[in-house]
Amino acid sequence: MTRSNAYVITGPTAGIGRRTALALAEYGTVVLVGRSPDKLAGVEKEISGRGGQAVSVVADLSDITSARRAAAEITRLDLPIVGVLNNAGIMPPRPFKSAQGWDGTYATNHLGPFAFTEALIPHLADGTNVVFIGSAVEDPERKPAVASGFRGARFLSVEASARGEWAPGGSSKPGFDAYATSKQGNIATVFAFARETPRLRFNVIEPGFNPGSDLGRDANAALRLIAKYVMSPLAPMIKYWSNPKTAARMITKVLAADSRDTGVYYDENGKPMTASAQVRDHTYQDRVVAETRALLATIPMEPARS
Repeated sequence: MTRSNAYVITGPTAGIGRRTALALAEYGTVVLVGRSPDKLAGVEKEISGRGGQAVSVVADLSDITSARRAAAEITRLDLPIVGVLNNAGIMPPRPFKSAQGWDGTYATNHLGPFAFTEALIPHLADGTNVVFIGSAVEDPERKPAVASGFRGARFLSVEASARGEWAPGGSSKPGFDAYATSKQGNIATVFAFARETPRLRFNVIEPGFNPGSDLGRDANAALRLIAKYVMSPLAPMIKYWSNPKTAARMITKVLAADSRDTGVYYDENGKPMTASAQVRDHTYQDRVVAETRALLATIPMEPARS
């Protein structure tokens, strides 16, 4: 494989992730990280058909052991990684348990990407841009999110979140508290990592409300069709909205930018935005990271392969 710049992306087989993977292929080799070998092969084939280069790594980010194993496999590829995009995310209407017995949404959106990133960090070259996809629904003061039924992140502790327990006063809609709290975990992680490891860049993106993304894949068929073919094309004309094509273009621009920016939270237009008061607090950021590390330390590390 040619040693061009390489970009790692999780969740690259549908929605924003797929569009971003295709866009990143214009900048270098793309390492595709996802659960389905068949879907990964499809994206890899599409990239190669366009003259690009891609390699697939199968992983379930809700499973900490799988996330760490994927990071180790990527490291063994010995590619010149310049960007990592933690894009994989879910918002299922019903709770489920991860391989470790933790809340599946919190594990997929926060715990797995955290473990994956920490395993990669020692092997990333100075200046590598590590980007997480966040969400403004973590902010209880965000009016569009409140109007949609969110009540902000409902964080009690990382252990409570892993058990699927949320602070009182949350949303009446299933899955909303888990999603908002997990996404706040992404933002806290970025802000803390940016302070801890200044040799790398850590940034977070709010991609906008995306009715055409794969996040609503558990909705009924009629609603999915309306979202994809009616709402999505109009989305970029509405404040705070976007669609996969527009979001992918913005995410790629941020990830591949020749910049030293770190600890920045970007909105759906690629402009710096403000997170909730809670997650802006350094003490809170450090607490989330410390508690996450403590919980992940309970999962044994696999022996390194020679």
